[in-house]
Amino acid sequence: MSKKSAAQSKKRILIVDDHPMMRQGLAQLVGAEPDLIVCGEVESAESAIDAVGKSKPDLVLADISLPGKNGLELIKDFQAVQPGLPVLVISMHDESLYAERVLRAGGRGYIMKQEGGRKLMLALRQVLAGKIYVSEKISADILENFSGHHAGTQSSPVEKLTDREFEVFQHLGQGRGTRDIAEKLHLSVKTVEVHRANIKAKLKLKSAPELIRFAVRWSESSGTGA
Repeated sequence: MSKKSAAQSKKRILIVDDHPMMRQGLAQLVGAEPDLIVCGEVESAESAIDAVGKSKPDLVLADISLPGKNGLELIKDFQAVQPGLPVLVISMHDESLYAERVLRAGGRGYIMKQEGGRKLMLALRQVLAGKIYVSEKISADILENFSGHHAGTQSSPVEKLTDREFEVFQHLGQGRGTRDIAEKLHLSVKTVEVHRANIKAKLKLKSAPELIRFAVRWSESSGTGA
C-alpha cells in the first residue's frame, strides 16, 4: 500500500480544545496510533464548525468548556452541519453532570481527562465503531433512568433544567450577573431573565437571592466554579 493510500485509510480526528498543551497532548496520542490521523486542531466552537466543513473528520474529540459557546450547543451545531458526525467529549467536569446531556445533544461518548491515554483510545475506537462510550457507572444510571426506576427520585433537581437553563445556572453559580451572562451567551438580557425565572420555578426557589445561593453552593460542591 502506498503512503498516500495508507494515509487515506486512516480515520480522521478533529481535536477541539482551548488549551494548547491539551491539544498537543491529544494530537500526540492520536498520531501515535497507526490507523488514526489528526486532521485538525482548533481552540473555539466557531473554528470547529469551519474545520468540520474543511477537514471532513470521521470523529470530533471535543472539550465541553469552550470560549464563545457551550459544548452542548456545539454538538447540536455539528449535527446540523454534518448529521451523524460522531462526537466524543473529553472533559475535566464530572461525567455525572454532563454525560447524559451530551448523549441527548447528539454526542456519542463522554470521558474525563484524568482517565489517561489508554482509556481515551478505547473510548475513541468504540465511538468510531458506532457504539456509545460512557463509564460503567453512568451507563447503569442511564439505563435505570430509561427503564423508569428513577422516576420521581432524580439525584438532583438540577437535572430538570434544559441545556440552556443549565448553562445559565452554572454562570449564576460562578457569581455572574444577568447582563454579564447575556453577553457571554450572546442572548438578550430579557431572555436570560426568562431562563432565571424558569430555573427558579423548576428548583422550587422563592427569590432571586435564594437562587444565587443555591447556584453558588451547587457550583462549589460540583467543582464547576470559575
